[in-house]
Amino acid sequence: MNKRTIAIASLACMVGLLAGLWLGHGRTAVGEGKAAVYRCPMHPTVVTDHLSSCPVCGMDLVKDAVSEATEPAVSERRILHWRAPMDPTYTSDKPGKSPMGMDLIPVYEDERSDAASVRIDPTTIQNMGVKTATVRRGSLSRTIRTVGRVDYDETRITDVNTKMSGWVEELFVDFTGQRVRKGEPLLEIYSPELVSAQEEYLSALGSRRGLLASTKRRLLYWDVTEEQIAELTRTRKVKRTMTVYSPQEGVVVHKAVFDGAHIDAGEHLYRIADLSRVWVYADVFEYEFPWIEEGQAAEVALPYEPGRALLGEVVYIYPFMDKKTRAVQVRMAFPNEDRNLKPEMYANVEIRPLISREALTVPVQSVIHSGSRNVVIRSLGKGRFRPQDVTIGVEGDGVYEILDGLRDGDVIVTSSQFLIDSESNLKAALMTMTSDGSEDAPSPATTPGHSH
Repeated sequence: MNKRTIAIASLACMVGLLAGLWLGHGRTAVGEGKAAVYRCPMHPTVVTDHLSSCPVCGMDLVKDAVSEATEPAVSERRILHWRAPMDPTYTSDKPGKSPMGMDLIPVYEDERSDAASVRIDPTTIQNMGVKTATVRRGSLSRTIRTVGRVDYDETRITDVNTKMSGWVEELFVDFTGQRVRKGEPLLEIYSPELVSAQEEYLSALGSRRGLLASTKRRLLYWDVTEEQIAELTRTRKVKRTMTVYSPQEGVVVHKAVFDGAHIDAGEHLYRIADLSRVWVYADVFEYEFPWIEEGQAAEVALPYEPGRALLGEVVYIYPFMDKKTRAVQVRMAFPNEDRNLKPEMYANVEIRPLISREALTVPVQSVIHSGSRNVVIRSLGKGRFRPQDVTIGVEGDGVYEILDGLRDGDVIVTSSQFLIDSESNLKAALMTMTSDGSEDAPSPATTPGHSH
């Protein structure tokens, strides 16, 4: 009984082994029945059925791994004719050698349907590092980075002088850079003219009202304050000197008076600047003009305080250009309560305008500039690509505004597009040169190739 069982099991194993060998041999035969396709990684139109080198660039051909669902087999593609790799005008109706001794390459019917588009198999696309992006609508902005120079706010600078001549009796603010408050005494001046005016006023106190008003007005014209006139009226005593007070709060940025000096009427004594708000000047070049408008937000960063930004705004754009730098000066205003921004300091400036809220944009690296034309490579799906002329607008942060040529949702190539574009131009040129006037051959006037 045991021997019979062993014999039956051995027979079953042998039958299974023979069936497996037969099935494996059948699959191998089927796989070998398909013709291998070899293609140039840099020139996808160079196709052959055996391993060799590309006659155009000399690179080794790689085996095509395209499935039947995406790429028809070589046997299923109709060959129109054969041509020389280096001489497109030399054609033949059968395989052979060119006058230069190179193997002729086939020209397929589906390649003649569109001279501008090219077809690349997935393996070659991966080897080339092709990347795509979808065209979208969105906000278009650009950050303008420049270097600014801090300066005084000219609307907050005051010069101090007197309207009468005299001698400085006492100097209260005696050095440049000293901070003063509004109404703080600056100096005392002795003026014979001022003494005479006070005596006339006291004499007019008991006289007609019109004479009193005239003498008081004269004192006011000499910048004698109402408080000083009131004190003169109350004490009825002429003061030998008059105190000059600071007209505003700020810092003394210029001092031209010394103790005991003689000063004339209108002579410059002090210059006081309020630093609670400062101006920053920056140069903007011609290509950045479309992005600058008054009222835009601006940021300034100081080299000694990294990571901290002060907020301000663009208050004025000068209406002329510097002929040497070819730039326009922009003035920005920044609050400076903590006095971190000091005049004549340099700072990094960023202006972030918003030029369009709904703009069609593409990455900057996707646009090929070829002189008078701008081209992008559209991905048509299933490994097909086609150059597309576009009209670009302003340049934003890493993107171009597209005015014409693309629609929302189109897929474009953002990497290795130069290789695809070169292949498309080569194909279009070859189709034009080998055109025999048939309907399926494009005319030179409609071939969308371009020069670089």
